[in-house]
Amino acid sequence: MLQQIKDASEFIQSRIHKKPEVGIILGTGLGNLMVDEIHKSVVINYNVIPHFPMTTVASHKGQLLFGEIHERPVMVMRGRFHYYEGNTMHQIALPIRVMKMLGVKYLLVSNAAGNLNPDWHKGELMLLDDHLNLMPDNPLRGENSELFGPRFPDMSAPYSIELNKKLKQIARKKKITLHEGVYAGVPGPTLETRAEYRYLKTIGADAVGMSTVPEVITARHAGITCCAISVLTNDCDPASLKPVSLDDVVKAAGSSEKNLVTLFNELIRSL
Repeated sequence: MLQQIKDASEFIQSRIHKKPEVGIILGTGLGNLMVDEIHKSVVINYNVIPHFPMTTVASHKGQLLFGEIHERPVMVMRGRFHYYEGNTMHQIALPIRVMKMLGVKYLLVSNAAGNLNPDWHKGELMLLDDHLNLMPDNPLRGENSELFGPRFPDMSAPYSIELNKKLKQIARKKKITLHEGVYAGVPGPTLETRAEYRYLKTIGADAVGMSTVPEVITARHAGITCCAISVLTNDCDPASLKPVSLDDVVKAAGSSEKNLVTLFNELIRSL
């Protein structure tokens, strides 16, 4: 795995002009407006990068973008890798470790998530304060490389208190509704049953999705500072549950993308 990370990093390094300082992961239905903010961009398709998996979700472009936002070098993943696609946790972790090798210091993550909080609504945003890892594996399982981090990394604050504070200040200034809560990461690909939604609410989750947690664990292990925002794409009330399709999720995410881009854009400006 270490050799694969080095191979991918060296290939990318040969194609870009500046080492990125900020990594951004764009989730389901998110990936259009953020791209418009990037200047001097270089595009690298996943399928030409050594050892990179391929994304199989229709709304994920499968591209790395390199460029600048507010003159700060960024690396953007247009599409991520999920456990439910058949990827191992090490494959999901690979791009984050490549980010570390390239020099990324901050990771900004977005995702589409189901809303479990009855006081919130579809189309609003949730800032991740913490997460519940309900996936059946961990990206750090197996032999540990001290090149990336310690055997037993601390997870008392996986999401940066400082970055979250900045994001909340930006949201207030821009009059953007930004809730703060706990994200439950589940393996997927099925959406949850009514009983599973009740269980998730009972154990303290405010939103549920199929990504983010492995990436953040990997990033924190490597010493990368993280923040994450969920777009709440569907309300998950067990008492009045309605069927949801991928098209519904993508449409809801797209309608909230402008506010998400504003938050990330202003955060990068403040770093």
